[in-house]
Amino acid sequence: MNIQTPVDPTNDLVEAARRVLPGGSFGNMPAEVILKEGKGGRIWDEAGREYVDFLLGSGPMFVGHAHPDVTAAVQAQVPFGTTFFGNNRHGIALAAAIVDAVPCADQVRFVCSGTEADLYAMRAARAFRKRDKILKFEGGYHGMSDYALVSLAPKNPGNFPRGSVDSAGIPKSVVDEMVVAAFNDIDMVKSLIEEQKDELAGVIVEPFQRLIPPKPGFLQALREVTAEHGIPLIFDEVVTGFRFAYGGAQEYYGVTPDLCTLGKIVGGGFALAAIAGRADIMAHFDRITMNDEDFIFQVGTLSGNPVASVAGLATLDVLKQPGTYDKVFATGRELMGTLQELLKSAGFRAQVIGEPPLFDILFTDQPIKDYRDTLKADTAILKRFNQLLRARGIMKGESKYYVSVAHTRADIDHTIGAWTDALKELKAGR
Repeated sequence: MNIQTPVDPTNDLVEAARRVLPGGSFGNMPAEVILKEGKGGRIWDEAGREYVDFLLGSGPMFVGHAHPDVTAAVQAQVPFGTTFFGNNRHGIALAAAIVDAVPCADQVRFVCSGTEADLYAMRAARAFRKRDKILKFEGGYHGMSDYALVSLAPKNPGNFPRGSVDSAGIPKSVVDEMVVAAFNDIDMVKSLIEEQKDELAGVIVEPFQRLIPPKPGFLQALREVTAEHGIPLIFDEVVTGFRFAYGGAQEYYGVTPDLCTLGKIVGGGFALAAIAGRADIMAHFDRITMNDEDFIFQVGTLSGNPVASVAGLATLDVLKQPGTYDKVFATGRELMGTLQELLKSAGFRAQVIGEPPLFDILFTDQPIKDYRDTLKADTAILKRFNQLLRARGIMKGESKYYVSVAHTRADIDHTIGAWTDALKELKAGR
């Protein structure tokens, strides 16, 4: 195995980054990771090192980097303008494609990031219900807004349903507006909804929470109890939308929410996200039909711009091709199965969790059903394993292998070889 050394920390770009960026990075990856080029399922850094890419830009590059159809669509649009702050035919066409694809979508409102989409989805639920509180699940990620950063990743979780803030600069009063439950615990959710149904505006959930699949029947029961009390159910599908199926996790798991949020894949690698859902809830974004007190004020300079829209449309056209999802799931199943066998053979107490398009390792043999269970895992071993893999030409984040349409047989074989070699070194160093 050809082991690659890390980028020299004295590299001019690294030094420049440390001078002008807090922590020397954009806040995503370590300062020494400076990426230059992507093609298909591979990327290259500024030192020319090549990697099989399971980071995929944190998920959007589902059809691979620089896909020729997406690139051609963008290049064709750019000479005619990049943004107008007004309707354009490509944004309208993308909204129509989302309505056709996503079960819950009657209408669509574009924004530029998943954070915005989740924030406005919660606001729409509040406007519709005329209530303030939102129920979320501990460990669930819904972007970077004040409300979303309640109980995202508490190091010392407290008692449900009281949350805790996970960032400096968030008003303590925000915690009072969030009700926190344990993912996959439907009895807890039912109890909390029954207790607070008159104060709840909505429930927001990742149908697949980070890496944790829903227990059989959990999402169905969540749908039933929210519908029973007329409380909007929001699926955060920024990650799962168009990844688990063309209709997203709601198609994959067979549960239709009232609202959903989309991002990453739907923008084809450009800054585009969306709120989609029932027409009567989405109507609150319409100044013409709503009274002043019911209208949600929302504009964005780049929302629905034609460049991002054509990239999204071209990406969706690729995903509609026969066999696309079969290929992704086959790749993911092979990788997950092989990795689990390698871990077992090396004698590690570890498990591969997730779904074929999105998975990772937890170094624990304890059952994983919610966020608190993930705290049992040995994160130091995972961090070391990730470092060993990066030196062997595998690029991934701290958590998650994102599988793409573009990953090839050669990418799979390289990955398996890197896992095998890295596990040997990891075992020797224990």
